[in-house]
Amino acid sequence: MDQPKPYRLTRRRHRGITPLMLILKIFRTDEWAALRARKSTQGAPVDLADGYIHFSTVEQAPETAAKHFANAQDLMLVGVETDALGDDLKWEPSRGGALFPHLYRELRLADVSWAQPLPLADGAHQFPPGLE
Repeated sequence: MDQPKPYRLTRRRHRGITPLMLILKIFRTDEWAALRARKSTQGAPVDLADGYIHFSTVEQAPETAAKHFANAQDLMLVGVETDALGDDLKWEPSRGGALFPHLYRELRLADVSWAQPLPLADGAHQFPPGLE
């Protein structure tokens, strides 16, 4: 019997930066709880220090998790569609010269398309199937 294909969590149909695409933010559970309670956030401590909220593309997120959240448990993966962020979202060079999405305003709970736990198994974060 054929296995059903995983549900695609993105609406993006093209690779690269497009006007409508999904970007990801990894929050610790306390940061996610604060966003839910306050309905907005200026981000994690690193975001506050840098003056913008760090996001990753779907392709960049596993490396971001490995580099900045190594062995961290109790994480939430948050998906945001870029069109909801307007001109406050800037694409700027970062790790290895790759362009990363940076949000220059608070992130509102209403901006969030979906959120789910990002479990750790055998030392690696397990991203949801269908995320492409």
